[in-house]
Amino acid sequence: MKIIYDADKDILQITFIETTVEETAQIAPGLVLDYDGDGNTIGLEIAKASTKVDSPYAISYLVGTANVDKPRPKEKE
Repeated sequence: MKIIYDADKDILQITFIETTVEETAQIAPGLVLDYDGDGNTIGLEIAKASTKVDSPYAISYLVGTANVDKPRPKEKE
């Protein structure tokens, strides 16, 4: 996994798998997902990152239990 913060553009990019991006989709304002040729999510991009994360300059990596008690995504009608 690779994380890049471009302070000039205020964009945070997180790449899960290093491969060619075949498609991108904006799923919410300022949130873009990248997909490979098989449709797998391989990364994401957050625009105006300094307003959406605690600090785009700091990374905290933890190993532990995932939060599975959070609300489930709403299904599209």
